[in-house]
Amino acid sequence: MGNICRSPAAEAVMRHLVESEGLAKRIECDSAGTISFHTGSPPDPRMHEAAAKRGIRTGGQARQIRADDYRSFDMILTMDDENLINVRKMAPAGDHPAEVRPFCDFVTEAVATEVPDPYYGGLQGFETVLDLLEDGSASLLEHVRSQASD
Repeated sequence: MGNICRSPAAEAVMRHLVESEGLAKRIECDSAGTISFHTGSPPDPRMHEAAAKRGIRTGGQARQIRADDYRSFDMILTMDDENLINVRKMAPAGDHPAEVRPFCDFVTEAVATEVPDPYYGGLQGFETVLDLLEDGSASLLEHVRSQASD
């Protein structure tokens, strides 16, 4: 939503995976929120610390999704149902290549339909989010590879 917890962590996890597979020149990933409240802010320090313990580097600044994102990216993934609805409502009129879908479509090791927002919870919430993001990102990368070979 605000692009300071889940989304930048998902971007960092996916980027880490893509770089470790030598695919950084072929796969671009970015994150954005549906609200502009935190625009310009860095990722939440608690998420930064939790990711760093796993060897994952977070960074960047929060931003709100833009109309151009729907044309620039093949896929836009959302962390929860509220953001899924908002991202679909924010899509520009007309055709655009971006497929909008829940990130949890790619989670295989847990029964999850949403990535929970850890912002108001304890530190374990950040670990839970990272577990889901690592699982889903691995499946997402396999999906992207299979789409590229079609």
